[in-house]
Amino acid sequence: MFWHNFKYSVKTLLKNKILLFWVFAFPIVLGVFFHLAFQNIEKNEKLKIIDIGVVDDLQFQNRSIFKEALNTLSEKGENQMFSITYGDEEELHEQLEKKEITGYVSFGKDDVYLFVRKSGINETIFRYVIDEIASNEKIINHYISDGMSYVGNENVDFNMMIQNMMQTIESSQGNIENVSNENLSYTMIEYYTLIAMACLYGGIFAMVIMNSKLANMNATGKRTAISSLSKGKLIISSLLASYIVQLLGIVLLFLFTIICLKVDYGHHLPFVILLSFVGCLGGLSLGIFVSAMFKKNENTKTGILIAFTMLGCFLSGMMGITMKYTIDKYIPILNKINPASMITDGFYSLYYYGPNKRFFFNIISILLFTIVLTAVSIREIRRQKYDSI
Repeated sequence: MFWHNFKYSVKTLLKNKILLFWVFAFPIVLGVFFHLAFQNIEKNEKLKIIDIGVVDDLQFQNRSIFKEALNTLSEKGENQMFSITYGDEEELHEQLEKKEITGYVSFGKDDVYLFVRKSGINETIFRYVIDEIASNEKIINHYISDGMSYVGNENVDFNMMIQNMMQTIESSQGNIENVSNENLSYTMIEYYTLIAMACLYGGIFAMVIMNSKLANMNATGKRTAISSLSKGKLIISSLLASYIVQLLGIVLLFLFTIICLKVDYGHHLPFVILLSFVGCLGGLSLGIFVSAMFKKNENTKTGILIAFTMLGCFLSGMMGITMKYTIDKYIPILNKINPASMITDGFYSLYYYGPNKRFFFNIISILLFTIVLTAVSIREIRRQKYDSI
């Protein structure tokens, strides 16, 4: 009876055209729209040469380290960072107000003054570079001062002093180890939410299957309720059928986005598949929960499930990449209980950093979400009683 009901449930789900549209076709159509919208967005946002100004006065002429560093950074070529305009402070201030330059720098006897109009990526880069040059200048001047005090002393190894100075400068730089994916793309979060949405939409299958076993929903449920068959086996076999069909939809979505849309999910495909399969369990439990908790007709339950899924995907960044970061900043607990955000964050962590603690934390969170919702749903189903069938 188990396998007979399993086979019957699979056929029933695959013949429901409305369900197949929402779970199979809709995510693919949405993926096509994402591809059309985002395929050129990052090409237009590559970092360009930054226009800056330098107050060219006697103080600047005496800062030979700054002069050399800025000249190097403004040399034409692939590594050019700045395009520098030299002039007096009044002229540069006027250019800054007209937004012709990102900012300008002036020099005192021992200090450096940076002027910008706003906060932004170019302004941050400009400030970071100036701070680094100033820091290195202090180190070099310190060693020069020490070296001058030892002039004439034959016991001092000046070559060793120079090597120590260079090592100090190198150690003052930020030691950053690049452990991220080679092909980084912040628009990938849109495709992650697409996968999360497909996983949760699979809950519609579970909801429809559960509705067919409830006596207050249809004639099939009434016959199931009064039959001598094992209710547990019927429900488990039906839910297994819905999970298998749901996985089929996820596989088709992956194949379409990878082969047709050329989406790069990174180098950890087995973990990507693992997270997707676990995410489908979350969708399955959500469908059971909606079916058990809401005493409405099937269309209303479907609307509730779709609305909840779309809200979760919206909060996890589908309709705007910054939304995910906004929620993480101001209402972090919301993303901790949002299954779409759990799936998205797991993909995000895997894509950038590989299978680390954050990735497995999201796996465990989804499993806990599944267990809690399933337990609540089973308790509610057991409490349901009917005066007559």
